[in-house]
Amino acid sequence: MESQRSPKTLEVLKHLERQVLWHACWMIHNANHIRDKGEVKVGGHQASSASMVSIMTALYFHTLKPEDRVAVKPHASPVFHAIQYLMGNQTRENLVNFRGFGGAQSYPSRTKDIDDVDFSTGSVGLGVAVTAFASIVQDYINARSFSSARSMGRMIALVGDAELDEGNIYECLQEGWKHDLRNTWWIVDYNRQSLDGVVREGLWKRIQAIFTAFGWDVRVLKHGVLQESAFREPGGEALRAWIDRCPNQLYSALAYQGGAAWRKRLIDEIGDQGAVTRLIEQRTDAELSELMNNLGGHCIETLTNTFESIDHDRPTVFLAYTIKGWGTPLAGHKDNHAGLMTKAQMEEFRSRIGVSPGREWDEFGAIKDTLPVKSYLGTVPFFAKGTRRYAAAAVASPGPIFLEDRELSTQAGFGKILDAIARRDDDLANRIVTTAPDVTVSTNLGPWVNRRGLFAREAVADTFQDEKVASTQKWSFGPRGQHIELGIAEMNLFLLLGAAGLSHSLFGERLIPIGTVYDPFVARGLDALNYACYQDSRFMIVGTPSGVTLAPEGGAHQSIGQQLIGMSQDGLASFEPAYLDELSVIMDWSFNYMQREGKGGHDPRTWLRDEAGGSVYLRLTTRPLEQPTGRDSETFRQGVIDGAYWLRKPQPNTSLVLAYQGCVAPEVLIAAGRLAELHRDVAVLAVTSADRLNAGWTAAQRARRHGYVAARSHVEDLLAQVPPHAHMITVTDGHPATLGWLGSVHGHPLTSLGVEHFGQTGTVADLYAHFGIDTDSLIEAAEAAVRHGQRHKGGFLTVA
Repeated sequence: MESQRSPKTLEVLKHLERQVLWHACWMIHNANHIRDKGEVKVGGHQASSASMVSIMTALYFHTLKPEDRVAVKPHASPVFHAIQYLMGNQTRENLVNFRGFGGAQSYPSRTKDIDDVDFSTGSVGLGVAVTAFASIVQDYINARSFSSARSMGRMIALVGDAELDEGNIYECLQEGWKHDLRNTWWIVDYNRQSLDGVVREGLWKRIQAIFTAFGWDVRVLKHGVLQESAFREPGGEALRAWIDRCPNQLYSALAYQGGAAWRKRLIDEIGDQGAVTRLIEQRTDAELSELMNNLGGHCIETLTNTFESIDHDRPTVFLAYTIKGWGTPLAGHKDNHAGLMTKAQMEEFRSRIGVSPGREWDEFGAIKDTLPVKSYLGTVPFFAKGTRRYAAAAVASPGPIFLEDRELSTQAGFGKILDAIARRDDDLANRIVTTAPDVTVSTNLGPWVNRRGLFAREAVADTFQDEKVASTQKWSFGPRGQHIELGIAEMNLFLLLGAAGLSHSLFGERLIPIGTVYDPFVARGLDALNYACYQDSRFMIVGTPSGVTLAPEGGAHQSIGQQLIGMSQDGLASFEPAYLDELSVIMDWSFNYMQREGKGGHDPRTWLRDEAGGSVYLRLTTRPLEQPTGRDSETFRQGVIDGAYWLRKPQPNTSLVLAYQGCVAPEVLIAAGRLAELHRDVAVLAVTSADRLNAGWTAAQRARRHGYVAARSHVEDLLAQVPPHAHMITVTDGHPATLGWLGSVHGHPLTSLGVEHFGQTGTVADLYAHFGIDTDSLIEAAEAAVRHGQRHKGGFLTVA
């Protein structure tokens, strides 16, 4: 049987390398110079793609196994699409429309591309770090009793060297070390050029030292087989020494200038040493250029040999030296990051690649003898089993867990509900995995962890327990633990949730990931949260404690704009329950919602896209509230999920409506009682999700514009019950814009109360009064609105 690294195989791989380079460059050229386009430059990163062609050819057509998962460097998207095109997983139409509406995406996308994308990439660094957390999730699943036997895959990131400036990569390295990371490869495209310039000399030594310190195997691929062969010739050691000390900028400049420039520089600097002069002079300019461009990251034989040499599961980083723009007229130029080949350069490139005019889009237009190539592609392991996305059955929830506490906070209630679930031995309880960035106890996950344990691949004893030291926390680590403890890094939290929330697709096993974080610090991991949602990952994030209600902690721990984050973040349904029964209903619904994968449109009852499912954000509080009782009707449950329900319904004579979201409920109810002594039929609207109310309203408006005249959202139905003259007062412990739009639904005058500035220390009463969200402020706003309404019949009033 023919060896995979035989000369014939290497020849086929080089043919594929050339074909992939052509398709990647041509689809970018077509998008910018041939296809009709708008007023904004299309772009596409020809040079950044070219530097990855050899690496990706060696991986996809030789090294990868079907169970491996790859996060592709964002700017190498054209290379990825070209490879998928050759394998029949991408269409010509999409390549022609690269970076166009409905075409192949600018950066690989799990949700918007039709080819087999493992991890979306685009926000630099995140696609790198997520592979480490995906590997931890793979280990977690492999240790579960419900897991079916599957081969362990390698989680692989293709990394631009400039991405190594991103801090989340180094936060991830530390977390990986703590969790005994394995089966993770990071392959660095070390072209030594970034967007604005050339990287500092000697950076590779720093990179190597950092990865080594965290236990990674570091493999440096600096020289290809042509260079290694030349080094063995007389004078070769002098050439190696010159290459090794050549500054990055000079090497790039000479790569751009070509063979004659290489010859002059080498002769000037080392050409007086006899043997090395002969080594240089016996090569033509073209051969000399090929030799000097034969870095390890552009040598198929070096790449495949190095990848095959890894005989362990330790995390491994490959530092692959490359030339940005390799194989194109842009090679090495410092301005090539966003540069594009001119039409003249493309014609020269076409001729050199060997593509005939009119055959630009042919799958194998750059290959003369296609039979051995097509035959080889039929044997490539990575593509042998077809698409590599799995599916997993949904896990049923037995129903909401209602608590009997007469006074409790929603944060404490969340912990008690999870504790009750932990006592059960059902599929839902066994598939929940929790995580927190060093706030496990302070976000009330402690009872769950005490019952379910912390995850580690190897059992770790609880020293305090062994030493008989009394503690409420039983911190036992082991393979069956269901909590993954993280350090203080919110980026890591959301990357882990993102990876765990894709487990059903990546690994074929359903997990229900739940993460907790201090609500103000949601913003610290916002890029990774957005990244997770963009991939359609499914998880629950609990932001708690929240708002200026966390009064003594001061402004640094008081969240203001997080409600607006919840409303604006795609793929995330945001809730802020005030009471425990609301929380119970929302959590039960969320377990189902997180698993939905329907393709239907909007629900005509609410105009929400609930069938598609998504992730869930709960904003909770440490403020204990007295709990209402007897509210377990279907109407109540549905209102909580839809986003709002009437605590006190409006009547024909209602002149005031108080609407609130969150833990300011007591202030609103007291104000409503006092106002009712002077004003008839004061109504109270309990909002559990401004996000869902707003989403349904905007969707219904859009539907009506498109001819669905009967479309009505939940909030429109609710507020249709309010007399037109009634004034609305909205209040929440967060930004007033959260509810300030409610007056626009049916044109009711509205006063919006909330928090717009950084908080400070004090009691809850102090801060509520300071920010004007206390009972007295509500009554004052209501009376002012009534007086104003009496003076100005009709019209609108908005007070922030």
